[in-house]
Amino acid sequence: MSMRRIVSLTAFLSFLVTFLTSIILYIVPEGRVAYWADWRLWGLSKEEWGAIHINVGFLFLLSLLLHIYYNWKPIVTYLKNKAKQVSIFTKEFNAALVLTALFVFGTYFGVPPFSTIIHFGKSFKDAAAEKYGEPPYGHAELSSVKTFAKQMNIDLEKGMLLLRQAGYRVDSDAWTLKEIAEQNGVSPQQVFLAMSDAIQTAEQSVGLPEKPAPGAGNLTLADFCTQYHLNVKMIMRSLKDAGITSEADMTIKEIGEANQTGAIEVYEQIRSFADRSNEQ
Repeated sequence: MSMRRIVSLTAFLSFLVTFLTSIILYIVPEGRVAYWADWRLWGLSKEEWGAIHINVGFLFLLSLLLHIYYNWKPIVTYLKNKAKQVSIFTKEFNAALVLTALFVFGTYFGVPPFSTIIHFGKSFKDAAAEKYGEPPYGHAELSSVKTFAKQMNIDLEKGMLLLRQAGYRVDSDAWTLKEIAEQNGVSPQQVFLAMSDAIQTAEQSVGLPEKPAPGAGNLTLADFCTQYHLNVKMIMRSLKDAGITSEADMTIKEIGEANQTGAIEVYEQIRSFADRSNEQ
């Protein structure tokens, strides 16, 4: 067997796998969405695709280093000038260096078309969040039933009863939603839906809730105001007074990004204005 051929073929095959996993990870939903909805592609979860990408990526790098070793003479030839003297900064090397630097700095400064590539991938993630739904809070699937019930204002006893009536095996309220989901072959989201009828409805409070609802950042300002019965023009004016520029068709998240702040800060500003309006 030829070691040189093995190295070259390994580099080629590992490149193909890395290329495939790169595309999948480019379009995969955000972690919070993927874990909540138990997102899978061809039977593999986000974590499993990520693990394959990392390990095969290491194989690709290793085979690439060996490939360079076995092809060192041709590479040195590429670095020779017309006088056949080794010169690192040949025209070809400079072109490769400029091209690489262009991608690095273009991405860093967020200029098109590099920013377009990033935003295009983000559109897949936003679409997935809309399709699969977002958890009530970050990594809710890791919360025990007891903790989750407290966070979501769920009657624990009734919630446990509903889970068992739905046919889910739950030995203890110390089990996390993820553990229940794995034991019963469902997603954490489905576990939540099974016990959602146990949510205790409190009296409708005036103003916005203290914490934004899941997915609020993906709502346009107009839709957000409609949902909470707010005047969009007055909200835009209040944001402007606070130094935040906005448009009705921009999402809360986009408004935050455009003003170099977070979506939660934009929400707090809107909530503050709504509270002041209710007091008047």
